Amino acid sequence: MHQPSASVPTSLDTVAVVGLGTMGTGIADVLARAGREVVGIDISGAACRRAAAALEAATARAVERGRITGQERRETLARFRTSRDLRAATDADLVIEAVPEHYETKLEVLTRLDGIVRPETILATGTDALSVTRLATRSARPERVLGLHFLNPAPGTRLVEIVSSVFTEPAAVEAVSALAREAGKEPVTVGDRPGFVVGGLLFGYLNQAAAVYQAKHATREDIDTAMRLGCGLPMGPLALLDLIGIDTARTVLDAMHAESGDRLHAPASILGQLSEAGLTGRKAGRGFYSYQGPGSATVVPDADTPAQRDGAGVPGRTVRLVGVAGSGTMATGIAEVLAKAGYEVVLAARGQDKAESAKARVAKSLQRSVDKGRTTAEAREEALARITPAGTLDAFADVDLAVEAVTEDLEVKRQVFATLDKVCKQGAVLATTTSSLPVVACARATARPRDVIGMHFFNPAPAMKLVEVVRTPLTADDVHATVRQVCAKLRKHPVECGDRAGFIVNALLFPYLNNAIRMAQENYASLDAIDAAMRLGGGYPMGPFELLDVVGLDISLAIQRALHREFREPGLAPAPLLEHLVTAGRLGRKTGRGFRAYANA
Repeated sequence: MHQPSASVPTSLDTVAVVGLGTMGTGIADVLARAGREVVGIDISGAACRRAAAALEAATARAVERGRITGQERRETLARFRTSRDLRAATDADLVIEAVPEHYETKLEVLTRLDGIVRPETILATGTDALSVTRLATRSARPERVLGLHFLNPAPGTRLVEIVSSVFTEPAAVEAVSALAREAGKEPVTVGDRPGFVVGGLLFGYLNQAAAVYQAKHATREDIDTAMRLGCGLPMGPLALLDLIGIDTARTVLDAMHAESGDRLHAPASILGQLSEAGLTGRKAGRGFYSYQGPGSATVVPDADTPAQRDGAGVPGRTVRLVGVAGSGTMATGIAEVLAKAGYEVVLAARGQDKAESAKARVAKSLQRSVDKGRTTAEAREEALARITPAGTLDAFADVDLAVEAVTEDLEVKRQVFATLDKVCKQGAVLATTTSSLPVVACARATARPRDVIGMHFFNPAPAMKLVEVVRTPLTADDVHATVRQVCAKLRKHPVECGDRAGFIVNALLFPYLNNAIRMAQENYASLDAIDAAMRLGGGYPMGPFELLDVVGLDISLAIQRALHREFREPGLAPAPLLEHLVTAGRLGRKTGRGFRAYANA
């Protein structure tokens, strides 16, 4: 039975950081700049010297950029000292361990600290994913033990996750939260589960990206580019794994899998292979990518760097006239992009009135661009003159490229392709914009499957630079070359992927969103906390629930069902809460209510 200890310090003025690797040094930097006396402790004298040099260099850069004064730099440096002796933590109000991610190592540090620090001192573990509760049970003061998870790089990332175990006193959490806020961070308080919020959602996504690469569904460059351009992320998943450390990611995923039993958390075998080979990412000079040297961020070409692929020397077909089938947001966006690039466009809908209305929406969109100074009135009129509305697909008789952009229903799309097969001239390329349905199923609805390809634009098409180019086993090389050439003329970035549910972006994005729903459903953290954590800690432009409400919960459910249907993984089954909200008609912003309520409700 643990005996209650003295009260928590009212002010955490002196902090010890144990372990002066990249993370420990970054934490020391944050706290020294926040006015705390900081002692950095590491058994390695070289690590101590590197930490001191890193703080000197970082503060010098801050002075050069006008973020701090020379006097503030001198004061910050005076507040930081290093030691190789753990007893240097004796007078600390808070001790943060940032040693390697192994239970035994962390337990040894925490239990030794019990005999060194004052009874009221708070002990914080900087673990990425290990159980804070398990670590606390071995301490003589479990009520003083909590998780304090900074994100890398600590000085540049605003989020801090503060993790309570079943033992942790609220006063300890409050004291550390106050310190985080004073250091300019946004604390998110969560319970103890592997990965917490950010890691719990982020590492599953990273693991799936590694599995997609391992299965050769796409190149490493296309996976990373797809997630940067398609989701607005600052870094692709494989580059991020190299930054985090492939060995660290494997350790985190092992801990998550041991707790959840979810096969999606079982580390992809390529992570183990790279780790065992010592190819752990940037720190080793090689991981998924090759770098100039250990610790370098500069990628250099290697044997896996793809050569120029625009048709691989195969000439594409000539495209002058393009047909766009559909009248929704995606169809009108694609028609706008094509017309602005100089293509003649036939915009076909179910009836002339709908087609005229669709062209009118293109006109409004172009006018907004004029109003914002992005284009001229003359260019607007020229683009509109290139668009011919039509009330039937018969108008596609002479198109060189037909782009289907109707509702995301396989039977509807197959019917459209059967009609295009009858209407379009021989040699026309037939493209579907599906985001998750099998392209080959559309191809099989025609007598010319060699001419069919996937061309998945992202919404809004005029703004988003990415196009996923999806060829089936039946797609002809010159069809593939044609679509890549069209993308180049549209100033879009094409990425190649296999014909599998979700392609690249949705196959990685929607399981992450589904896991966020499960996290909220289990009352682990609030919608606001999860959204804030992923914006501030994961670099996402929107939190998962913000994004789900924008995309539409019905669309999200349909994509998640398609993923589950194809891959049969239990972890891909749609979260029950998502199903319930869709059944209740709460579809997001378009209905005024989804995970949150909006003004148009």
